[in-house]
Amino acid sequence: MNVLGIETSCDETSVAVITDGKLKANLISSQDFHTDYGGVVPELSSRAHLQIIMPLIKKALDKTGFKLEDMDVIAATAGPGLIGALLVGLNFGKGLAYSLGKTFIPVNHIEGHIFSGFLMEEKPDFPYLCLVVSGGHTLLLLVQSDFEIIKLGTTVDDAAGEAFDKVSKMLGLGYPGGPLIQKNAEIYNGELIDFPVSRCKNKYDFSFSGLKTAVLRFLEKEYGGVGKAPEKDIPMLAASFQKAAVRALVEKTELALGEFNPKSLSLVGGVAANKFLRNALAETAKRHNKKFVVPALEFCGDNAAMIAYRGMKLYEGGYSFNFDFNAYPGLKENPFFKEYSSAE
Repeated sequence: MNVLGIETSCDETSVAVITDGKLKANLISSQDFHTDYGGVVPELSSRAHLQIIMPLIKKALDKTGFKLEDMDVIAATAGPGLIGALLVGLNFGKGLAYSLGKTFIPVNHIEGHIFSGFLMEEKPDFPYLCLVVSGGHTLLLLVQSDFEIIKLGTTVDDAAGEAFDKVSKMLGLGYPGGPLIQKNAEIYNGELIDFPVSRCKNKYDFSFSGLKTAVLRFLEKEYGGVGKAPEKDIPMLAASFQKAAVRALVEKTELALGEFNPKSLSLVGGVAANKFLRNALAETAKRHNKKFVVPALEFCGDNAAMIAYRGMKLYEGGYSFNFDFNAYPGLKENPFFKEYSSAE
């Protein structure tokens, strides 16, 4: 079975081909021009997707030696994401599937991330605890099977990746914030500022708005405002923020490991590329004697390989969808998600 995956939820255009469960191609075109604006410009993102999506599909097919007619399933991201960007990939996928008489599968972007660990040679074992950390979402999930997921917690305000971006701007580092924060934090090994970690009503929920505000107030008090900290202090500030953000993620994850005793722990999403977070969770998994699975960097950010894989699993599970399936920008009700019923 051949599956063509299409991903256009934000500022990466990606196309992938999976054959009989094996990844044959995963091409990603990143829109680097957004750095000039300090964030993703939705209209420009949509236009860029339109320009590159067909050449990228042709390139992926050339790499694998297939033709469009050889595809059995066409899967495309339906949401969440930027609505204009989503419509490009989703409608392109629909058009291809309809014209070729193939099966069309719309894929939830978050589900793609959740199961991205299965693209690796060493895969998670069910049930596994999954920490999803990206620019738009932060979720702690107990994944019991391909179609049974318990949502233990989520962010009540900013996502972790969003906090990295905003603090990076405060420090005058620019966008995207994750790699820039990490780069500066890596060159500092002195004392750190003890920024706070928020506590939530649900013990598995996250909050990063308070941490972001704490950094802002520190900059105002010590340096007179945003962008005024001397260059020599930037690594210390970056390392201090990063430590607090990672501590918040690790504490909740470790709490869930102790309560639910899953077989594996998986870290996924764009922020999963952060070395400090990867190392901290690897140590946490080791302490609890759990297998730790984190995707390769290629599969941490937005990519079509995870969309193709999830589309394949939905198809194999007997799920079917109509061509009038619409894109959705936010976290809609998900039939595979169940709420954690014992929140404190």
